[in-house]
Amino acid sequence: MTAQQQTRHISLLDTTLRDGEQTQGVSFSVNEKVNIARALLQSLKVDRIEVASACVSDGEKLAVSQITEWADTVGLVDRVEVLGFVDHKRSVDWIVSAGGKVINLLAKGSEKHCREQLGKTLEAHVDDIEKTVIYAKEQGLCVNMYLEDWSNGYANSRHYVMGLVEGTKNFGIGHYLLPDTLGLMSPDEVAASLSDMMKSFPELEFDFHPHNDYGLATANVMAAVNAGINTIHCTINCLGERAGNASLAEVAVALKDKMGMQLSIDETRIGLLSRMVENFSGKWIAANTPVVGADVFTQTAGIHADGDLKGDLYVTELSPERFARKRVYALGKMSGKASLINNLDELGISLSKDDQAKVLERIVKLGDSKHIITSEDLPFIIADVMQSRDFHNITLLNCYINSGLNVESTASIRVELEGKELQGSGSGNGGFAAFFDAIEKLLKEGGFEMPALLDYEVHIPRGGNIDALTECIITWEWQEQEFKTRGVDSNQVLAGVKAAMRMINLRMQADK
Repeated sequence: MTAQQQTRHISLLDTTLRDGEQTQGVSFSVNEKVNIARALLQSLKVDRIEVASACVSDGEKLAVSQITEWADTVGLVDRVEVLGFVDHKRSVDWIVSAGGKVINLLAKGSEKHCREQLGKTLEAHVDDIEKTVIYAKEQGLCVNMYLEDWSNGYANSRHYVMGLVEGTKNFGIGHYLLPDTLGLMSPDEVAASLSDMMKSFPELEFDFHPHNDYGLATANVMAAVNAGINTIHCTINCLGERAGNASLAEVAVALKDKMGMQLSIDETRIGLLSRMVENFSGKWIAANTPVVGADVFTQTAGIHADGDLKGDLYVTELSPERFARKRVYALGKMSGKASLINNLDELGISLSKDDQAKVLERIVKLGDSKHIITSEDLPFIIADVMQSRDFHNITLLNCYINSGLNVESTASIRVELEGKELQGSGSGNGGFAAFFDAIEKLLKEGGFEMPALLDYEVHIPRGGNIDALTECIITWEWQEQEFKTRGVDSNQVLAGVKAAMRMINLRMQADK
């Protein structure tokens, strides 16, 4: 890596609000567009944003007007860009009336598009571009120009692409925007074609606009920057048509960590923008999405947690703190002692080694029926284990509960009592009532009397998901004395069943 590379600055143009809105099913409201634009420029601090296409709708115009009005008050209006068309006055007038200062003109970047879509020659298209550019500049706009379908155009009609740039290079166009419109290029193709463009026109400024159809967008960005490109287009959460555009988060960390480039963005805001765009777009990212996914800073394997505990052995440059996040150590069947210790430390809880072993044993067992035990579940598990005593006077071997709408619940149970297996059944108004009826009838034959049930509480962790652990605390009364038992399970009814079985074991132990 050269000293020049280490000090080189790469600009990011975010086009979430324009190209990203071409994602199937995504349409931002005016208020959403304004809030995303403000967050991109003021919070994340991207260099430029492209916010709309001209002449689309009245709502789009209102959004652009509100964005440019705000941006003008904070001195950022020149960073707000709008896609326009080679239509002389129409797009220019629309953008000017919305307060825009920059038009990104969409020219045809391949001979096939020019000939078949427009029905024009290169020379005629260049004449139309010149008229639109002249008018735009007369209205005070800065002009950039897309070469639509440039990657195909370069591959199939290089002479046309070079002729288009040659014919317009003296029009005062600020940036030539080169899109891999269909996401077809490989890193080698990107490097070769962009190097050729810059060598042929060293006086011009080129941007690269990648798409991700082959999953190569980030790799193609790195190739483009290696070739000498200084501005990259991307979107939040890889939004865009088909497979989407290059992900801003991936591009930012790859350029910084792997190529030593400098960027303007505030990395601690990447997650905030990702969640905002998720909520407004309704397009949810996968949990393992690089940098911004819910699970990407979660260690699941106990051996990895152990390595971190003993010497940060699995820590990389992609630290969660860098993005205003925290490392999480998942609790489940793959957990080890280190995973538990890390979570206990986070909660400020101290347990003896024996109690740690008991809690970890319970976590592993729960992990077989529940994918991940969260740190919010942990206090429930600890309380359950700490209350537990090793009384096994009666063991529940099997419990089948059937419930339905407008029908009485039924329960079939099988227990082991004094070395014998017993079976019973019951019914009631709800699953727990049916179980209680079954166990009560089964034990009554042996002279066991159930205490009175005074209170039945069910808790889930604050902010818990629908599959969160459930804590059931039941208050009983026996011989004018109250006592409580607790059960914990991801199934709410079975949490109550466990609390009842604990009560029975305690009562049987007391009678010995």
